[in-house]
Amino acid sequence: MDHSVAAKDAEEHEKPERVDLETDSDTLDDDEEEELSAVIRVDSEASTPMPVEPASEEPVMSPAPAGSGDTASEAVPPRYSTFSLWEKRLIVLGAALSAFFSPLTAQIYFPALNAIADDLHVSLSKINLTVTTYMVFQGVTPMFVGGFADSAGRRPAYVFCFVVYIAANIGLALSKNYVSLLVVRMIQSAGSASTVALCQAVVADCVTSAERGQYIGITVLPIVLAPSLGPVLGGILSQYLGWRSIFWFLTIIAGITLVLMLLFFPETCRRIVGDGSIRPHKAYRTLWQLLKDRRRRRKARKSGNELDLQRTNTSSSRASRKKLKVQFGNPFTALILLFEKELGLLLAYSAIVFAGFYAIATTMPSQFSRLYGFDDLKVGLMYLPMAGGSVVAAFIIGPSINRNYRRHARRLGLPVDKTRQMNLSNFPVERCRLEVGLPLLALAAVVIIAWGWALEYNAPVAVPCVLLFLMGVGMIGFNNTTNVLIVDIYPGRAGSATAANNLTRCLVGAVATAVILPMINAMGPGWAFTLIGLLYVVFSPSLWLIMKYGVRWRRELREKEERKKHKREEARQKKLERRASQAAGEVSSSANDETEGKSE
Repeated sequence: MDHSVAAKDAEEHEKPERVDLETDSDTLDDDEEEELSAVIRVDSEASTPMPVEPASEEPVMSPAPAGSGDTASEAVPPRYSTFSLWEKRLIVLGAALSAFFSPLTAQIYFPALNAIADDLHVSLSKINLTVTTYMVFQGVTPMFVGGFADSAGRRPAYVFCFVVYIAANIGLALSKNYVSLLVVRMIQSAGSASTVALCQAVVADCVTSAERGQYIGITVLPIVLAPSLGPVLGGILSQYLGWRSIFWFLTIIAGITLVLMLLFFPETCRRIVGDGSIRPHKAYRTLWQLLKDRRRRRKARKSGNELDLQRTNTSSSRASRKKLKVQFGNPFTALILLFEKELGLLLAYSAIVFAGFYAIATTMPSQFSRLYGFDDLKVGLMYLPMAGGSVVAAFIIGPSINRNYRRHARRLGLPVDKTRQMNLSNFPVERCRLEVGLPLLALAAVVIIAWGWALEYNAPVAVPCVLLFLMGVGMIGFNNTTNVLIVDIYPGRAGSATAANNLTRCLVGAVATAVILPMINAMGPGWAFTLIGLLYVVFSPSLWLIMKYGVRWRRELREKEERKKHKREEARQKKLERRASQAAGEVSSSANDETEGKSE
């Protein structure tokens, strides 16, 4: 009885602050309103500074000793994702299939260049300009969409990309002149380019570092197959149905993909759904999820189970009452990340390596036509050996990455749980990933030099086929390891970090595409590709710097961000305390007015 009276008194004591909070809520954000409520109720706790634990040089993931009770439970990180194994696989597969469109759109266009130039009555150099502008927009656009996806969610970003992409494809199929082709091709690039960055962001949302390697095969296959299958499809469509059929084909498959994503692809952004257990606003839910909710409510009504019906309605009403806040992230976040020491070095070197891929891919049509007399269809088929090597790399490198991760964890005495994300603050993840990538890099450097001299001496066609296969293994395998490392370094900003990666690759690739033919004409293919291979060797010490100082650089960056965050929190706390004081003053003033009114 005394307990109930005390509880009632406590409720009456808190009531004025709660009423005032409701009257002042229209001037506050949702987060500020919650914090203001906490400040009003627990003013003494709000003013107590939280202790800051100094950074430790030892790994922070070490297991707690047995029998430590609560300490042991706190040392174990929570489950990283509530999605089941097959749900994660299907989600990553869906993201990978969407990423198929970026390289496919770039490559399927190449076999039709001559036909487009003839139909629009312009020179081939002007048509090649549409390739250059496409690559520029392919590098720039993900900076905007990546930041938007990190703040507003993955599904809104996907919907935006595919709507723009479908509209651009329809416009390209109906183009009547060169200017419209040039402009709409840029818009098409803006729609397709960000799908690769979104794919990597989805992987970071669902998959821990311990199991990230095994998903490389899923994410990489469509991305590496598209550059090889694209020219074949483009050649067939252009030859038998005309070049406009290419864009109608892209419109159809993009429309099907968009419908499937609206139906089944869930929101994975951890800012929106956390580990997947948070029920988001209905705008973030798939049509399948909305249909399941409706069926659940209907079933509860028919069964007459009031408890189930109440739970269902309460859950739905809470989610629907959440304010839908779509925020546009800072589009320059990707540029800012480029100036971080570790990521800047990694992306710069990765772009140099990938420039070799662009140099080979763009010169294959002219070189094979000159040396072997191949037509467009045969040239397209020559891209298949590289696709085969990429597939082999995807299935070999992924398990190797996971195995090396476990080896380093065992060496440090750390447990490996695939369902929980370990704290990588002091874990040598750079060494763990790049130890797998360095042999592949050496293979790529040797192969690209051999490729140039095979073309120089007009080797039998079997030799370029073998070299293209090995190039797929080496170059794409190294690319896989760097992609995993980028997500490991910036798991919370995977979209922006991958956008920065895409920017550097596309810009350097555009330069490589522009200069490789003049280089071949000036010095021959042998020395031209030897120069590219030597660039791999000359700049390779940057990888050694990353492996040696990566942990320290990440710690310095983390401490810098913590200091900035602490300053922002102090300013925010002062603002909340000031508003709380004003709110308390208004409550006191209104209470005094009521008292005076009663006394009168």
